[in-house]
Amino acid sequence: MSKTIVVRIQSQEGQKRIQISPSESISKLFQQVASLVDLSVDDFDLCLSRDKSGKLKSSPKKTITSMKIKHGDMLFLFPHTGVVMESAEAMDTSEQLTPHTSATSEQSTSGPSTSSSSSSSKADHSVVEDDVDQYIATLDGKIQRDRDEQLCRHGPRGKCVHCAALEPYDESYLLDHDPPIKHMSFHAYLRKLTGGLSRGKFAMLEDISCKIKSGCTGHQPWPEGICTKCQPSAVTLNRQPYRHVDNVMFENPKLFDRFLDYWRKTGNQRAGLLYGRYEYHDGVPLGIKATVAAIYEPPQTSTPNSIEFLEDPQAGVVDEIASKLGLTKVGWIFTDLLPEDLRLGTVKHVRNMDAHFLSAEECIMAGEFQNQHPNPCKSATDGKFGSKFVTVIVTGDSTNQIHTEAYQVSNQCMALVRDDCLIPTKDASELGYIKESSNEQYVPDVFYQMKDSYGNEVKLLARPLPVEYLIIDVPAAFPLESQYTFNDEREKTFPIENRTAVGELQSFDTLVQYLQYYPPGRLLDAMCDFHLLIYIANMDMLPLKDHMDSLLHAVKDKDIALMREWTQGQHWATIEQLIAAQTGQGSVPAAAGFPGQPGESSHDVAGGGSADNARWNCKHCTYINSAGRRECEMCGLPNQ
Repeated sequence: MSKTIVVRIQSQEGQKRIQISPSESISKLFQQVASLVDLSVDDFDLCLSRDKSGKLKSSPKKTITSMKIKHGDMLFLFPHTGVVMESAEAMDTSEQLTPHTSATSEQSTSGPSTSSSSSSSKADHSVVEDDVDQYIATLDGKIQRDRDEQLCRHGPRGKCVHCAALEPYDESYLLDHDPPIKHMSFHAYLRKLTGGLSRGKFAMLEDISCKIKSGCTGHQPWPEGICTKCQPSAVTLNRQPYRHVDNVMFENPKLFDRFLDYWRKTGNQRAGLLYGRYEYHDGVPLGIKATVAAIYEPPQTSTPNSIEFLEDPQAGVVDEIASKLGLTKVGWIFTDLLPEDLRLGTVKHVRNMDAHFLSAEECIMAGEFQNQHPNPCKSATDGKFGSKFVTVIVTGDSTNQIHTEAYQVSNQCMALVRDDCLIPTKDASELGYIKESSNEQYVPDVFYQMKDSYGNEVKLLARPLPVEYLIIDVPAAFPLESQYTFNDEREKTFPIENRTAVGELQSFDTLVQYLQYYPPGRLLDAMCDFHLLIYIANMDMLPLKDHMDSLLHAVKDKDIALMREWTQGQHWATIEQLIAAQTGQGSVPAAAGFPGQPGESSHDVAGGGSADNARWNCKHCTYINSAGRRECEMCGLPNQ
């Protein structure tokens, strides 16, 4: 007989296990169980069966063997009336019962593992989830159906199987939807896990791990030794049935066209970071959409066939400005456009079923971004699970027109990228490759399933790996009516950062010219430009990043009074003095307005003033001219 045996303890909070010698007394068993569930020995009963028969008594004379308790047996714990058990950690039900040896098991889940891998893993309910997650958690989520006049035989207040509300994860509804919904939403998946009699008591979300578990002292570290306790399990890849984001929406075509202008002018590809909001999406049951309000273009070098990101010293400032504007980084975008007919403006259709939708290298990049932006989740053992970060590609469609495609990579792909197991292949962009184990790294076996020529399901080693097992497509589109977090297409725009290659410079001269376009009463409108706010936060002459809180709140809330208060500060007064010196107007008081308006106060600049009456707008080009001119200074046409 083995020196110790495993005894399972089932309670209302889950299942746990203890190891104990068969020669130990029953009182020793009670003490171990009490320590395990954090109760006193007198606060619970242990029974041999679920119906409370075969109740054990804590006795120092009776042993485990004498009570015929064998290895693998289950005892049932019932707390006494009035005793409240603390939430116990869920046990790993996939672990072998044998305490000394166990075989490496395969994880064949399409998403998370729904059981904890250690006795200390449990859901972290102190996690602060995103606002959209908190809102969706309060929704009923049921899919309401109207009474069917042909099939229903009850009154208007009754319900039957033909008109009863459906669950948000109902497969027939998702398939019959127009268009069909390929992936259920993440919150619908959570409702599916937490449904049923158990109410999700034993369902915990946990990302897979492809690394050797640390802390194993029974052998030398890898590559000298490894055991079943520290060896990561093999992974079988399946297509993920849910997605964290169900739709990507650009607020308006203007911000999309401005991003494409770089490719139109140079022929080189371009990449950018998407800033926006996560919102409720009613097109999918319990769905989430990423609404894009701005595109930031970080430093990069590009050619017609490649893009390379460079180090961005402004990244932290950009994120801080976006956060104060109520925005967050929701994804990244890049172009893959090859001209076909310059006269017709068509592009080649290079991403399709015969080639690839997302290359292995792009999957790895998407996995890196998603690992950097995890999704906070209360149901996860470590407080985060998956990611809402999206990948958007601008490419040609089947009609050779420019369109957008959006994707995410699965949680399994994120784990493979995080643990440095997935690499691209040299000659086939649609294939990835799982690294082989080396002296520096142990890599578990990764498999995927497919049907052979005879229609049989076969399991293949992922060397190489078709990347379609890793990607999840997400619809991307524009709204029927354009939305504007910042200025609309009728307004003048500030140059986009890091575009010196096409002659778009961000400089103090550019700032002066931009501000001169707006009349004194519209400074708030002038500041409603994401690229302008980034520039004035980091401009070399006088960076304002530490003095912009009031300005950003005014832009966010469209608060003219708060804007007026900010312009009366010394930092904006310094900017006004620099503008006056730049345009040759001479020195002006600290509260002066823009060049050409000597003596105008910041009150007039922010909230409107009499200087508007001394100027006129050209009806042909909208340029603002001084009162003494009869023709437009910009276009030369007369004032009518």
